[in-house]
Amino acid sequence: MRVSPLCLGAMMFGAWGEPDHDVSISIIHRALDAGINFIDTADVYSLGESEVIVGKALAGGRRDDVILATKFHGPMDIQMGEPEKDPNKRGNSRRWVIKEVEDSLRRLGTDWIDLYQVHRPDEHTDVEETLSALTDLRTQGKIRAFGCSTFPAHQVVESQWISERRGLGRFVTEQPPYSLLVRGIEADLLPVAQRYGMGVLPWSPLAGGWLSGQVRKGKEVNSHRAARMPERFDFTRPENQRKLDAVEALAELAEKADLSLVHLALAFVLQHPAVTSPIIGPRTMDHLESQLGAAEVTLTPDILDEIDKIVPPGVNLSFGDAGYQPPELSQASLRRR
Repeated sequence: MRVSPLCLGAMMFGAWGEPDHDVSISIIHRALDAGINFIDTADVYSLGESEVIVGKALAGGRRDDVILATKFHGPMDIQMGEPEKDPNKRGNSRRWVIKEVEDSLRRLGTDWIDLYQVHRPDEHTDVEETLSALTDLRTQGKIRAFGCSTFPAHQVVESQWISERRGLGRFVTEQPPYSLLVRGIEADLLPVAQRYGMGVLPWSPLAGGWLSGQVRKGKEVNSHRAARMPERFDFTRPENQRKLDAVEALAELAEKADLSLVHLALAFVLQHPAVTSPIIGPRTMDHLESQLGAAEVTLTPDILDEIDKIVPPGVNLSFGDAGYQPPELSQASLRRR
């Protein structure tokens, strides 16, 4: 499957971002008219509402022209931040994969999903069980291919080995966090993806809004994302101060190169040889328009060298931006005797 250089992410369509379905649909149509043929969503985004909106946007003959991706894993019986209810309505088990693909197909209004992705690792489910279920779905024609998202490099390798040894289908893509401020995957995950010929679909190439141009020293951040997650923009935190210093330097570099910070950020991600298609996640039409055209930007070696001085290769300025904390770090009992 051939995809456009930019992928339209649909996380902001629905209650989490733009609640007006017609506005969201107009953004999707504008992206398609601009040459984007790749849309990524997930069941958990606004508890299925994002998938419903995408399905509405593709109704009426546009479905065949789009590579449609969605994901499963997150809880579908609670809102974000609420305590757990039913532990079987989430995760990567065969039971949940088989159930949730049917729900996603219904919400999307389609007979097939081009790329079905495991949203996060599941410490309670052997990856062989997940790969087996996904292989069956591909055989049944309900999905065309499957991938993983925010998997550590060693789990990607384990998954590839299991697929080969058990004769199962394999993850053909990985969707990791990657941006000018979050470069940790350059050390291991990106080389692993290249080794196994996987497509790489980076999420949050604008670092959760930090590289949108709205975050600057001495300027109050007034954004939808900051209102939802104020701790991510608390400049008293040392990791956020490091990010703020880097953003200032990167903004100056973009200005010298006669580029917007948005285009600098997206062009940087696009220019890594392992990257297939970064996922942009606009909430408004202005957000989308500011990102279109980034695929035509090529950064010179001098600019890339300057970026490396500001944020060294393989470094995440904030530990929390890695997107996934393995249980060995989040559960103290696994680190102590």
